[in-house]
Amino acid sequence: MSKFRFAGVTHLLAAAVAVTLSLGANAQDKVTFALNWKAQASQGGFFQAAADGTYKKYGLDVEIQQGGPQVNNRPMLPAGKIDFLLTGGLLTALETTRAKIPTVVVAAFFQKDPTALITHAGQYKNFAELKGAKTVLIAKSNQFGFWQWLKAEHGFSDEQFKPYTYSLAPFLADKNAVQQAFATAEPIYAEEQGVKTDIYMLADVGYNTYGNMVETRRDLVEKNPELVRRFVEASIVGWYNFLYADRKPAMEMIKRLNPELNDAKLEAEFARVKNLGLVDSGESLTSGIGAINQARIQDFAARMTKAGVYKPGEVDPNLVATDRFVNKKIGMDIKAAAQKK
Repeated sequence: MSKFRFAGVTHLLAAAVAVTLSLGANAQDKVTFALNWKAQASQGGFFQAAADGTYKKYGLDVEIQQGGPQVNNRPMLPAGKIDFLLTGGLLTALETTRAKIPTVVVAAFFQKDPTALITHAGQYKNFAELKGAKTVLIAKSNQFGFWQWLKAEHGFSDEQFKPYTYSLAPFLADKNAVQQAFATAEPIYAEEQGVKTDIYMLADVGYNTYGNMVETRRDLVEKNPELVRRFVEASIVGWYNFLYADRKPAMEMIKRLNPELNDAKLEAEFARVKNLGLVDSGESLTSGIGAINQARIQDFAARMTKAGVYKPGEVDPNLVATDRFVNKKIGMDIKAAAQKK
């Protein structure tokens, strides 16, 4: 009798273990990912991973929180209220080292930053001529950022500076004006108003920051690197599918979250993201989307220090990013398969 009971208990324990393993295999780790702006095509790879089930395949239940003009998601990251943050360029990341905020960049999804100067089409022959423009509209938040670099490396002067208030009206009214822009946004809006523009990417003249970087807390990297790895790799796969496969799931999700956008606007923005090589260019061509080069971060920090944005030793480029989750050629097979068709 006792032997029978023991065998029965053994079977029950085995069944319980099997159920536990099954639940563990199907459980989804909840992750909160906050954006730096409203949903748009320039964030498309993340929405693709959410909409087509890629995050789920990686065992993640990802909540994407939008940003916007009245939303500041940045303080929520060190506070532990979100797990990952889509941030801008390296200037912001360097600032975190100066403020001793314990966060770190884990992937760089824009190999080329979309920051640009735009002009009315045909008004200037090349980028060098822009330093002779009477008016250059720059947001005050950038007056002590890339504007200092433009002065130091390309000969612009404060006499040209006029504040850009995120209204296109002054630029549209002055055919000789130069204005800062995101290459994926303002040129499209200007064309809607009947004004064609020439776009001068700062990335093409030495402003070698990354863009659309994913940042997380250092303690999450240290305590749960497997979670970070899965989120980064799933996002990379999402970007390859968005660029080279069926992007419709992402586009439909973006429209639901941001009703201001329609198919035409989304496709116009997508075309600029792809044609300008914002995501898949440079280092990503050999290392995969999201690639990080530590030497490039060092060089950018040195350029900004030389331009006077930072004092020597004020920021630490060694603390900006880790490349342990990227440069593994994840997802490149998706691109290769698409190119064979």
